[in-house]
Amino acid sequence: MDLHSRVPSGPIELKWDKHRFEMKLVNPANKRKYTVLVVGSGLAGAAAAATLSELGYNVKCFCVQDSPRRAHSIAAQGGINAAKNYRNDGDSIFRLFYDTVKGGDFRAREANVYRLAQISVNIIDQCVAQGVPFAREYGGLLANRSFGGAQVSRTFYARGQTGQQLLLGAYQQLEKEIARGGVAMFPRTEMLDLIVVDGRARGIVVRDMVTGRIETHIGDAVVLGTGGYANVFYLSTNAKGSNATAIWRAHKRGALFGNPCYTQIHPTCIPQAGEYQSKLTLMSESLRNDGRVWVPTRAGDARPPDQIPEEDRDYYLERRYPSFGNLAPRDIASRAAKTVCDEARGVGPGGLGVYLDFADAIGRVGADAIRERYGNLFEMYERITDENPYRVPMRIYPAVHYTMGGLWVDYNLMSSIPGLHVIGEANFSDHGANRLGASALMQGLADGYFIVPATVSDYLASTKLEKIDATHPECRLVQEETAVSTRRLLGIKGTRTVDSFHRELGRIMWDKCGMARDARGLQEALARIPELREEFWRNVNVPGSDTELNQALEKAGRVADFLELGELICRDALHREESCGGHFREEYQTEEGEALRNDELFAYVAAWEYTGRDAEPRLHREPLDFEYVHLAQRSYK
Repeated sequence: MDLHSRVPSGPIELKWDKHRFEMKLVNPANKRKYTVLVVGSGLAGAAAAATLSELGYNVKCFCVQDSPRRAHSIAAQGGINAAKNYRNDGDSIFRLFYDTVKGGDFRAREANVYRLAQISVNIIDQCVAQGVPFAREYGGLLANRSFGGAQVSRTFYARGQTGQQLLLGAYQQLEKEIARGGVAMFPRTEMLDLIVVDGRARGIVVRDMVTGRIETHIGDAVVLGTGGYANVFYLSTNAKGSNATAIWRAHKRGALFGNPCYTQIHPTCIPQAGEYQSKLTLMSESLRNDGRVWVPTRAGDARPPDQIPEEDRDYYLERRYPSFGNLAPRDIASRAAKTVCDEARGVGPGGLGVYLDFADAIGRVGADAIRERYGNLFEMYERITDENPYRVPMRIYPAVHYTMGGLWVDYNLMSSIPGLHVIGEANFSDHGANRLGASALMQGLADGYFIVPATVSDYLASTKLEKIDATHPECRLVQEETAVSTRRLLGIKGTRTVDSFHRELGRIMWDKCGMARDARGLQEALARIPELREEFWRNVNVPGSDTELNQALEKAGRVADFLELGELICRDALHREESCGGHFREEYQTEEGEALRNDELFAYVAAWEYTGRDAEPRLHREPLDFEYVHLAQRSYK
């Protein structure tokens, strides 16, 4: 299988405009003849569904939540990047492009990243027109703040609720199209498989999560905007409903999976409180604008923070990375926190925490100014920990947050299966090996509002599709396979709960393929995960039936997929004998403990092909060429 990225020729700043002109168009009167299936209703999915409907296509949109507005995009609190340069501090489209490629440790496709930076300026205008209540300066101009990996202020925000406010904007556009009749919305509906006819994506098999009914939906193109797979680690900042089933089942139907080992650890999470905690809570990276990160200088210093004088504090990010300080990129800040905790200088229960201290900022601008910027975040922290961050420092620790890997897509955001487009965090992304903060919302809206509506139109205008319906043999086959798999899960009647398998898998993944990995640990994981998977299919207990609301059955299907995906993540991490971004192999680091890339051997996208159950996947490589941002050792000092 050849990988064709379909990047257009010409200067990078002209590629997208040139490509848009060269793409084929569908006549407005013909658009109503086409049906597009959009799976997921977060920022990427809702934006795509609404925009495709506005263009005139018939759209069916599916989500697992009871309402599109409950998608996990609401949890992206801190902001959205855009190269508007309102602060006149040196920002530009090229600088955002440069920062993103460098932040991803030179493991992203240049053309895609530049397009993302270009489109970023349009996203803000679009959202302001929708009424998104971005923060404003006293004179009325939109305000900006900084995020990790940048030395300019380019992050637009709505207090600490940016994702929620952006999603409400997209949701309103979606609801408008639902009311008009352009979008048919299917909430509480989970995609369980992809239907491929004559090599092209033509439909999906879904399960009504309330009644248990399995149905087939046919379309002319399929768009997946189903988010990332961080919950393979069990404990993550993702909502419990976030899962990988849609993209994993598409992968098993032929879609290549790109860079699965690129998982991001976020440095600013509330530490785990107990063994039976089900998820972790993210504290926005925006807090690092005013919060200073520190630990005691001396190992084992258990004094309360207000009793530790300045001379006994180590502001380690400011010390190690003076140019960026507390706004060092996420992967670097996370590893630095792990290092000081490994030195027994961590704080809180078990020593797995560092302080995020706002005392200096409160002394400088006052508590009211800090409350205006982060009030809801401080309130959330106090509700969870019963500690007042206006008076004592927050305690934070790294946690699994975002996945840069996902289904491989070309420049048109189409997977290796023609007709299957993948957007937002579900694709292998524009972020390389590490995503800079405030760029997830940017990518989701760029993909949904501006890119995929154009590229889906080009696909439909360029492709002659035969008319099929749910009686097609391939549709019947996939639907029956789905029903058989469901009955098999219910029929095992073992002794272990689904959650017990998920928790054990998560521990393996975190210990062997978490913030740091090495060959020995990855080999141990690759030996243990197949054993756990075999036990799952022999001994899991899924109570209830498939004809009613059954959350145990939902979780069982998702954990079955995680047990396969976890093995691919570890396999990808083992084969990539270098460190880059969120992929830190302990064997490959500089003398100062930073990631050490091997550009000669690994400057490529690793795209894995499914070859069958219990068979080794086949690796395909897409070389990455750097013409505009030259390869260099990443430094934030």
